Amino acid sequence: MMPDIQEIQRAARLLEQGKLVAFPTETVYGLGADASNPEAIAAIFTAKGRPSNHPIIVHVAHNADLTRWASAIPEEAHLLINAFWPGPLTLILPRADNVPAAVAGGQNSIGLRCPSHPVARALLAEFRHGQGGIAAPSANRFGHVSPTPAQHVLDEFGHSTNSPIACVLDGGQSDVGIESTIVDLTRLETVGPVVLRPGQISVTQLAQCLGRMPRLATPSDAAAPRVSGSLEAHYAPNTPLVLIDSAELLPLLQRLDNAHIAYALMHYSAQYSAQYSMLTHEKQKIKLDQQMPDHADAYAHRLYSSLRTLDAKNAELIVIERPPTGDEWQGVNDRLRRAAFESSDVVERLLKR
Repeated sequence: MMPDIQEIQRAARLLEQGKLVAFPTETVYGLGADASNPEAIAAIFTAKGRPSNHPIIVHVAHNADLTRWASAIPEEAHLLINAFWPGPLTLILPRADNVPAAVAGGQNSIGLRCPSHPVARALLAEFRHGQGGIAAPSANRFGHVSPTPAQHVLDEFGHSTNSPIACVLDGGQSDVGIESTIVDLTRLETVGPVVLRPGQISVTQLAQCLGRMPRLATPSDAAAPRVSGSLEAHYAPNTPLVLIDSAELLPLLQRLDNAHIAYALMHYSAQYSAQYSMLTHEKQKIKLDQQMPDHADAYAHRLYSSLRTLDAKNAELIVIERPPTGDEWQGVNDRLRRAAFESSDVVERLLKR
């Protein structure tokens, strides 16, 4: 699916006028504004209900002059750009003095990304003759499940003239389905490259490109730049969500059924499907059984749409079989861990009612 050139030109003009435009990327849909316009950036924070110290990634065209945004571009950045741009990789670099501090959450660093989605690339090529930057967090209310088709954006912000979004470009379903991998390159001399948010591009792929293994950020890394999606509670549906190891899943479902608790279920283990189905037919308390792929990329592609589908069932609880822990699953596990962060004791609370 591709909007026609007139739609893309109109969206670019709206951005230049300081308006907000939602557009597809290969990861999720972004809520875009002119990254050089502080008032437009402020409109993003207002629309999303986003804390003002939470930085926004700036999207640039493949041929953009990065020195407009970053005061230094180390050799490691060039290696990663050559290997992964356009694509789902964000680089954290020192912010150039002319870049509004608001887009960086007041920090001296800036997140830059070159998306590969054809609609995003066409919009960036049209916007300010390919040399502008579009500040674009995910096009949803802050902390909620990110949107992967255009309909999710409309569900979040509405269709009326009161919507904060001037235009929504529909580019179909996002291919990747979770946000970009974020790599910090601002502390190379002291700690080396650091993955601040995992995504589809794994640490192994990054290491093969860089010639050394990047560190994974930890909560104790107080000197790490703040980045999008790094809060402990994030990507959460309205329904409480719990992650359960495969071996513990059926016993939990039986306890929930015995307590007459209506739940929705997401699992990837095909061998359990018949047993889940038996529970469904016997108890009729399950709202929805969502079978997920057992391949990390395919799982990520469906993750947010599946969470929204489960959330819409108005169950008391979403139960998710914990995915595998391999390198390629880091992005999926990161999103689910954050989505479940505020629901750690929900099962016991429901069972004790």
